Amino acid sequence: MYHVDGGSGVQITKSKPTPTTERNKRPNAMGVVASPDEKYLYYAAKLGSLYYNQQLPTWYIARRDRKTGDEDNLIHQIKSAFRPVLSPDGRQVLYVTRHETESGLRLRNLESGEDRWVKYPVTRDDQESLFTRDVFPGYAFLPGGKEIVYNQDGKIKRLDLATGAEKIIPFTAQVSEELGPKLDFPQTVEQGPVKARLIMDPVESPDGKKLAFSAMTHLYTMDLPGGQPQRLIPGSAHEFQPAWSPDGKSIVYVTWSSDGGQLWKIPAAGGTAVPLSKSLAVYSNPAWSPDGTKIVLLRGNAYDRENSTFDGGQTENADLIWIPAEGGEANLILPARGAGGPHFTNERDRIYVYTPQGLVSLRYDGTDRRTHLVVKGQGLYFSEEPVPADDVVPSPNGQWVLAHVMNQLYLIAMPVVGGEAPTVNVTSPAVPTKRLTDIGADYFAWADDGKTITWAVGASLFREPLGAISFEPPKDEKKEGDKKDAGAKDAATSQTADAKKDEKKDEKKEEKKLKEQEKDVQEIAVDLEFPRKTPQGTMVLRGATVVTMKGDEVVKNADIVIENNRIKSVGAKGSGPGGAKVFDVSGKTIVPGFVDTHAHWTEIRRGILDTQNWSFLANLAYGVTAGLDVQTGTNDMFAYQDLVDSGDILGLRAFSTGPGVFSDNNFQSAEDVKGVLTKYKKYYGTHNIKSYVVGNRKQRQYMVEASKELEMMPTTEGALDLKLNLTHVIDGFHGNEHTLPITPLYNDVIQMFAKSGIAETPTLIVNYGGPFGEDYWFENSEVHDNLKLNHFMPHRVIDQRTKRRQGWFRKDEYEFPKLAAQMAKLARAGGLVGVGSHGEMQGIGYHWELWMLASGGMTPLEVLRCATVNGAKIIGRPADLGSIEPGKLADLVIMDKSPLDDIHNTNTIHWVMKNGELFEGDTLNQVWPEQKKLEPLWFWNNYDVPKAGEPLKYGKTTQP
Repeated sequence: MYHVDGGSGVQITKSKPTPTTERNKRPNAMGVVASPDEKYLYYAAKLGSLYYNQQLPTWYIARRDRKTGDEDNLIHQIKSAFRPVLSPDGRQVLYVTRHETESGLRLRNLESGEDRWVKYPVTRDDQESLFTRDVFPGYAFLPGGKEIVYNQDGKIKRLDLATGAEKIIPFTAQVSEELGPKLDFPQTVEQGPVKARLIMDPVESPDGKKLAFSAMTHLYTMDLPGGQPQRLIPGSAHEFQPAWSPDGKSIVYVTWSSDGGQLWKIPAAGGTAVPLSKSLAVYSNPAWSPDGTKIVLLRGNAYDRENSTFDGGQTENADLIWIPAEGGEANLILPARGAGGPHFTNERDRIYVYTPQGLVSLRYDGTDRRTHLVVKGQGLYFSEEPVPADDVVPSPNGQWVLAHVMNQLYLIAMPVVGGEAPTVNVTSPAVPTKRLTDIGADYFAWADDGKTITWAVGASLFREPLGAISFEPPKDEKKEGDKKDAGAKDAATSQTADAKKDEKKDEKKEEKKLKEQEKDVQEIAVDLEFPRKTPQGTMVLRGATVVTMKGDEVVKNADIVIENNRIKSVGAKGSGPGGAKVFDVSGKTIVPGFVDTHAHWTEIRRGILDTQNWSFLANLAYGVTAGLDVQTGTNDMFAYQDLVDSGDILGLRAFSTGPGVFSDNNFQSAEDVKGVLTKYKKYYGTHNIKSYVVGNRKQRQYMVEASKELEMMPTTEGALDLKLNLTHVIDGFHGNEHTLPITPLYNDVIQMFAKSGIAETPTLIVNYGGPFGEDYWFENSEVHDNLKLNHFMPHRVIDQRTKRRQGWFRKDEYEFPKLAAQMAKLARAGGLVGVGSHGEMQGIGYHWELWMLASGGMTPLEVLRCATVNGAKIIGRPADLGSIEPGKLADLVIMDKSPLDDIHNTNTIHWVMKNGELFEGDTLNQVWPEQKKLEPLWFWNNYDVPKAGEPLKYGKTTQP
């Protein structure tokens, strides 16, 4: 509360009553009004912040006594109550609640208790989103208390409370809004050799002369600094996470297959590898003991890894173990309980691990556990409290640690104080602390017995001598202030001089030098190239109806000629070349391959990659030939993209933004942002970025400025906040993810979105503003027993996602038809609307999204446009994808029934073509240019069916 004569204000309620109050128990207060007699405050209140698939009620009208501080639950409705407005005499209160699925205004007499409807329906409330502008638009009593003014249907209205008569109050505003830059930088789909984007877990030999790492699922070694990488182990096994022996003569590593993993050892010069472990498991993060007699590592359960829907590189129930360096039984040290990989200092009897509690050391038998240090950095979108570092590694002499925190690598002096472990926050460190990177670090380590620090980004290794690092003294704040004062004085002296300075500012501005470019930092680019999978041959798809997506063009009884991996021609039946292989597709409909503009392939195995990637297969089988994962969490997706492109694994075109860019970067300038974006453009080879609520408005504008300079295409997180979404449009972002939570939208918002060119992907499958759209399909179609899904998805995953779901909603409670109607308005206004399945139910979920878009009034052709040509524009590859035209890549979906007749026919897929290769839709058995069956997946053949029972029999598949 603020005094009218000034002051900093007095806090009345606390959103966090105690330091440990959990989010779902924190009180919220919104829309306060004071009674005319100054005795009470009225406001809407609730516990907790945002919830998806909310169960109502959430809000109630509270009355607070200004003398005692007592709070009464004054009005409690079954569908919530909020946005109180007092009459001028203080005897009545208007408020908003819901009846059935719509919002309405009720009036309560505070003296008699009478409570009645005064207007129903009104604008739908926002209680199922983030309510940053209150839960309902503002309205007010007119003087005298007999009428109110409110807005509805895009108009300002005046309502007589006694008679219900209403009038429109004419109002027109001419608005001119300057929009930010158009961040649309189309790319071509890469052709030619596949250049490995990542070297994983690189580690130098003890003498610093060689580097070992994993790339494309195989181990390599190379001479430093400029040697050519060489495969260390021949064959088809998949090898990861090398570790050198102390004498540099041997390397241990881990392998993984659908049967499980092993720990192996091989001479560093090459030779025969021998297994050290005795049982199959998930082995990870091996480290040699200083005396070379033991390998300490993590071991998880292979069965649990295979059956999990998310994998972070190790299973939750992993143990910390050691195995003799010559092989033998595993020895348990202790359950890992979230600990990372082991490290050693010169203390030969102690193992260091980074845990959720900080950097910890212990003995080989798990005893004498000591916590040495806690490192934290700035909080982020999900947590306002300081966030622990991702990893902390001590130097061999124990005097320093390397910490990966706030997405950068820091060098920190190790404080040795005894007692409770000290906490170092890198934003205001209590000990010498130096940030080493501006770009970031994927992996990092100590080398040369602690004399050198190494880290890797993408496929480059960086090295910096410890002795070359200086700790800069604190800035002289007085001198900085004097400089600012002098600059201000000079600027005030002459407007003309100031204007000239502004004109020459860009000319004189020197580009900020990145820390990675400093003279003592050495960068070693690792160049690994592999042949790109490109089919050979010419074939004709003859006789189908072709929806080319070239405008509204539909070609009946057509020939599509495919030469290698591109479309050569589209013409009348019989126009194809003689001698080509002809496939008769008479009676079928062909559309361009679908593009998922908001994908999440969260089921990938991370750190230790798995080439049996069923989420890629499921999408391809359902006609999704390309997608953009708009927040991968880790950088592993770039390795998977390379594996698809090289043909090592089968799947859709797996584009991604890589890990999202969050507010924990604490950007203070566009130059700061450029450092981080350099990682993505130069080292990951992507132009797509997920700007995930990177901070305040100014910090978001820094992202736009840097993206424009580097020609990046940043999309954003909608975050259930229409006000935020509008700033995304105004400031110039390329994309806005998720639904705009408020319905209906009117021409002002629609036109601004359309004219800006921003890409809007609504993801109705997890829509804001109401129950998730996906629940409709779980309730109204057969998912669990779907034969095709069970062919491409482990049955335990299907069980987890289909059985005993928490949400059940009446059909009229679903908001997605109304939200889809807004997308239809936007598309018809020339806006760019995409189709994103959010990774909810791989493959089939994309079709749910198509069908939900159609529920808002889009025609089938309009929906298909969103799924194809719009999708190609949104992900930045319109030259190669999105339509069936000569010269474009041959990505097609061949359907038995026409989606132009019924949009649900998108799921009658006969064949799928990706990059010129033709596959059966139900099985992904290849038809052209080779004929071969899909490699068996580990969960086929009644995998894990109890022997005492009958094998699982799937029921008949039905579709809505």
